[in-house]
Amino acid sequence: MISSVLVANRGEIARRVFRTARALGVECVAVHSTADAEAPYVGEADAAVHLPGNTPGETYLRAELVVEAARRVGADAVHPGYGFLSENAEFAQAVLDAGLTWIGPPVAAISSMGSKIEAKKLMAAAGVPVLAELTPASVEATDLPVLVKASAGGGGRGMRVVHRLEDLAAEIDAASAEALSAFGDGTVFCERYLATGRHIEVQVLADQHGTVWAVGERECSIQRRHQKVVEEAPSPLVERIPAMRAELFAAARTAAEAIGYVGAGTVEFLADDNGAFSFLEMNTRLQVEHPVTESTTGLDLVAWQFAVASGEALPPEPPAAVGHSIEVRLYAEDPANDWQPQTGRLHHFLLSDRVAEFGPGGSREEAPWIRVDSGVVSGSEVSPYYDAMLAKVVVWGATRTEAAHRLAAELARARIHGVRTNRDLLVRILRHPAFLAGETDTAFFDRHGLDALAEPLADKAAVELSALAAALADAAYRRTTAPVQGRLPSGWRNLASQPQRKSYVAGDVAYEVEYRLTRDGLVASGNVVLIRAEADEVVLELEGVRRRFGVAAYDGLVCVDSSLGSVALTPVERFPDPAHQLAAGSLLAPMPGTVIRVGVAVGDEVKQGEPLVWLEAMKMEHTIAAPADGVVAELDVAAGQQVEIGTVLAVVRVPGED
Repeated sequence: MISSVLVANRGEIARRVFRTARALGVECVAVHSTADAEAPYVGEADAAVHLPGNTPGETYLRAELVVEAARRVGADAVHPGYGFLSENAEFAQAVLDAGLTWIGPPVAAISSMGSKIEAKKLMAAAGVPVLAELTPASVEATDLPVLVKASAGGGGRGMRVVHRLEDLAAEIDAASAEALSAFGDGTVFCERYLATGRHIEVQVLADQHGTVWAVGERECSIQRRHQKVVEEAPSPLVERIPAMRAELFAAARTAAEAIGYVGAGTVEFLADDNGAFSFLEMNTRLQVEHPVTESTTGLDLVAWQFAVASGEALPPEPPAAVGHSIEVRLYAEDPANDWQPQTGRLHHFLLSDRVAEFGPGGSREEAPWIRVDSGVVSGSEVSPYYDAMLAKVVVWGATRTEAAHRLAAELARARIHGVRTNRDLLVRILRHPAFLAGETDTAFFDRHGLDALAEPLADKAAVELSALAAALADAAYRRTTAPVQGRLPSGWRNLASQPQRKSYVAGDVAYEVEYRLTRDGLVASGNVVLIRAEADEVVLELEGVRRRFGVAAYDGLVCVDSSLGSVALTPVERFPDPAHQLAAGSLLAPMPGTVIRVGVAVGDEVKQGEPLVWLEAMKMEHTIAAPADGVVAELDVAAGQQVEIGTVLAVVRVPGED
């Protein structure tokens, strides 16, 4: 009987496992890096052990430190979560050698699937359809395009699409370096790249007594950088081709049986629109997207992981799936700027006031049924050291259309202040006619235009109204805190004078707000009527339509939420400090990270778009390129240097500009 479990992971998956463990009466033990010391999951654990350092290589990837932490705290079981060491056979063996219960599959099963190269050979021998593997040395022009893929791990890291043979060597090196950083194994291989296809996966669950369940399928075709963005159950494609489900389930069970699998796992396939499919890989762990399967089946997959690890038997058949569930991954990133990860403080984080954390809050028929699995709360710091996912937001509906509409509405109403996210992109995806029609292959962003999908929900007119609301809220706040004459309207004059002015920047656009508060009310462009102005809420009426604007002011940031969309505004200083002005052509670090390579020297001539500096942050590589043709006038960093957000990396001087 398991009495105390150490979760060898962090963030939302640690919190997710803790939720079930507490329900089972099991003590929860966390491990944490220095950067994660104040993370929510650490505070929720019954005990926590510090792993000195910040990067995964210093902390969560150190198997010996994790096992020693379990010994020190007296845990009798280890749950690996996903990512980090979750598919590391040596770690699983070390847990068992320490006399602890491993809440995962047998070591031999992890080993057999740990190398995607060997896994494909094994699946082909078992009769599971597979894509042909290519060794990097054997790739020819006729094979292009190819996908360079890490043999260990997943999550889109260590993957590159190559369209030109002359680029292959460099992309293999880059993919190998990224895989080594993320998984501790730089082995990569190649396979034919299919620009369009459906990513379909089957959740399997097997006990120690020979029963293997194919619990249900999920579709995860909408991806960025080969990392899933939207996941759903059941698959729209499989729903359209009913005979496909039985074939998928049979192939998944065959794969599990071929390696003597025990526990929860996922068999992933790539399918075409006609229903033909090929094995991609088997993840010998719980998947990020497991909540959509739990939503449609009513199962607690983590509870079954504990049960199977304790020797309990599965019933002969899994429960039937009911309705439809969709999950989106909410990331701290800027989709319009090459998916650039964002860091900083989450001042406010409220996704819904009708939410269940890590599980259903009632019957699925209660509308809206929404679940949030999150590693952050209001006040959390988004670190540069780990994946940029903030939360998984999951909704169940009786139909797919109902679930999509519910989820889009909840996301649009969410209040997320302090860090740029992909929230607006997710809403646009869920409301897109192609998505609602089930047309969700891996080329979704290419086909429908990332630029259009990444457009903010708030258009220019909405931003202008939000800026006016921000200015009025600021004036109301100043009136309530004024030491004298606080009851007078803001900017009051006995005789009409110039209007009140306040400037904001949203994105790259500056907005100048001008207004006057008179005896007859608000005077502003557009015939806007002021109904009420308070420090945290402004109600405006335009052309007979009344709207509420929630306003939250932070140091250097004002966030305005309304039914027109959420807007983040940066107040412009009226008298800026000259010492804070940057030289023209300055290239700033977009996030904290490590300089891993510098490709130029002072005096070099560069072309627009030419890579100058490479940064590693959030387990991914980011390129800083020249903004225009010019000459490198300053170079302030070197390889191996740690930089903070906003650090000047280089200055490119453009001829003719001072």
